[in-house]
Amino acid sequence: MFSILLLIVFFILAWKLAPRENKEHTAVHGAGQIGLLAAVALFGVDYFTSFYYATGEMMSALHPYGLQEYAYAAVAFVAFANIVFGFLYMYSLGVFNEGGGSYTASMRYLVPGLSLIVAVVLIQDYIFTIVVSQLSGVDQLLSVLQATNIHWIFHVLIAAATTTVMWYLTIRGRGESAAVTFGMIAVFLMLTVVMSIGLYLAAVKGVPPVASAEEVKSVPLGTALYHMLTASMKGLVALTGLEAMSNGLQFVVNEDFALVRWGKKALPRLKGLWNFYSGKSGIGRVVQTSFLFYGGLTTLLLTFFSIRFNVFDNTNRMSLVGNLAHIGFAQIPGFTIEIPGIGGGALLFWVYQFVAVILLAMASMTAFQDLQATAWRDVAIGEIPEVVVFRNKQGTFTRSVTAGFILSLILMFIVQGRVSAAIPYYGIGVFMPIMVMGLAVGRHVWKTYSGRKRTWGAAGAYFAAGLSAVVFVGQIIGKWEEGGWVVLISFSALILAANLLLISPIGRREPEQIHRIVREKARVQGAMGSIVEWQSLRMQEYRYSILTGIAKFFELFGVHRPVRHAAPPPAGEYDEAVHVDHPEAHSFLDQYLESLPVPEPRLGGPPKQTAEPKLP
Repeated sequence: MFSILLLIVFFILAWKLAPRENKEHTAVHGAGQIGLLAAVALFGVDYFTSFYYATGEMMSALHPYGLQEYAYAAVAFVAFANIVFGFLYMYSLGVFNEGGGSYTASMRYLVPGLSLIVAVVLIQDYIFTIVVSQLSGVDQLLSVLQATNIHWIFHVLIAAATTTVMWYLTIRGRGESAAVTFGMIAVFLMLTVVMSIGLYLAAVKGVPPVASAEEVKSVPLGTALYHMLTASMKGLVALTGLEAMSNGLQFVVNEDFALVRWGKKALPRLKGLWNFYSGKSGIGRVVQTSFLFYGGLTTLLLTFFSIRFNVFDNTNRMSLVGNLAHIGFAQIPGFTIEIPGIGGGALLFWVYQFVAVILLAMASMTAFQDLQATAWRDVAIGEIPEVVVFRNKQGTFTRSVTAGFILSLILMFIVQGRVSAAIPYYGIGVFMPIMVMGLAVGRHVWKTYSGRKRTWGAAGAYFAAGLSAVVFVGQIIGKWEEGGWVVLISFSALILAANLLLISPIGRREPEQIHRIVREKARVQGAMGSIVEWQSLRMQEYRYSILTGIAKFFELFGVHRPVRHAAPPPAGEYDEAVHVDHPEAHSFLDQYLESLPVPEPRLGGPPKQTAEPKLP
């Protein structure tokens, strides 16, 4: 009876706390703007649910070799990286506060070519986020049935079903998605606290470790260090949440949340703190503040009890979290559910595992949100055909969401339902953008400040970039045997394909077309619209430079192949184009189009075209 009452209280609290969509926010640029609690849900769910697979993957790299006792070194590295990258992104939200993440940062302070690479890598990252989250959810579901070893096709079919539900919820709008997701996160957190108490009680009572049926493999020191590297890399797979919040900031309402409004009135002495967490950048920083210590603490918790009870992924045909939940909730008074031929467990264990399934499925909604934020920009710069841009009344870019949904289903079949096979591709897409963000922030600090503030600020940003580069390379080396070498090839192929698409006729964008994509089809106004227009013109300059470079290369061999089109109009300086000081000013692209000569009117309208149309 106690467990039932506990569940009722938890679900009522979650329902009361869940955010409700403000109808006024849906009218802001048609964007479906969201507040603090909704942002925590939509942009934090992927990170929060890494609890279910990151530590399990980490321990799987160690325990077959009897190295699990050294997992605390990997935990320390995970915690340190979380803090470093977390502070980097929290600062960056004040600089790049119109969304776009490392894509916008690299275009503004680095080079367009690097920005193009980031755009492609982020698309890969978000699609594999869907794949990893959904397949991890299936593992948690099968843990309830103690059947994680069934044929891979069933893993894929179940994941496909849950992905379909999340795709439908996403195209319905952000308001409904946020309310449901936040409620489930609240239940998850409250049940996790109860599970932790149960695990502590089990340890105090002297519940014995699970007898290991696996034979420990003896490895030399060099191989042991290699597996330690692999474990550290696997423990960091969920840091994509940092880029997700930075990229999706355009969907956050630009107003102070309740605590900041109260603090500014009641505690004005802490003005610096309240300003730091003010506006939409402040909302994003609250979400990212929760990331600073979450990864390290949860990884430490699971690692400690994993070693204490000698349980890992696939022990008793369950996931690591499934095993620990089975042990922890057994110490809490309540009903036990037994199913003949399958097994049983406390009611709270069953509920916890089903919450895991739902949450991991919902984690894909973070990726769906960021696919929207990224895809329409990629269309504007010339990387994706214009037909992809379509926005419904709820503010959702339904075509990019649907395209991501279809690709994720295909990839689930390719990796045969195995999370470990998908994680190398997922992890690579996380750290390359973080590295680029560190470089861009370093350039910003060096350009903006002076003295010690410039020296130490730039040093911190470049340290974060260097650390991310180490992890980026470590992801490839540490997962070499699991497909790291294939990831290296696919990464290079994506970069080449992105540049080929850009210089093809698909990649050409005239100012009128850019304006139509941003202002009419994407329905984005204000500074965000001006930023993307500026980025698109910069990318067209980059495209033209590639084409002229190719023409000059062929001239070395006596082949004269002039560029077919004239140079694009200059993008100009970022601050001038975006009107940082006057965000209410008209778009610079509007001004450019208005300056073009008006065609001379003709009696009877324009003449009919009889000649064959020229190819663009």
